[in-house]
Amino acid sequence: MADSQTPSIRRLDPPELGDPPGYSQIVEVRAGRIIFIAGQTALDRNGELIGQNDFAAQAEQVFRNLSAALQAVGCTASNLVKLTVFLRDMANLSTYREARNRFFATVSPPAAPAVTLIEVSKLYGPDFLIGIEAVAAI
Repeated sequence: MADSQTPSIRRLDPPELGDPPGYSQIVEVRAGRIIFIAGQTALDRNGELIGQNDFAAQAEQVFRNLSAALQAVGCTASNLVKLTVFLRDMANLSTYREARNRFFATVSPPAAPAVTLIEVSKLYGPDFLIGIEAVAAI
């Protein structure tokens, strides 16, 4: 059973549930603070869309936004315990995973929160290809 720990956060992958690629089956939190981060899209600080019709560019911007949100509350990617990922097209799954892996490689050991990934017909704007909401804990 894989078991990755940071203070107050324990990630587990019991053999009965298999070894997932890049996320944890179970995340146990014993935290003093829980942070909920609204769905992040590919808007920059000025509200401009980054990566029109370019999934890879949008995914990178979404993870930059997620990093900025975490930094605003004194956290890093290692504090993430749950992601909900919304993709407009599941054909972009491998590109999403590449961006996700780069993001989580910014902390050591790389974090692996619990993840739910959903394909949706649209997000709140017609040009958005990905959205991610998150929960972090300290």
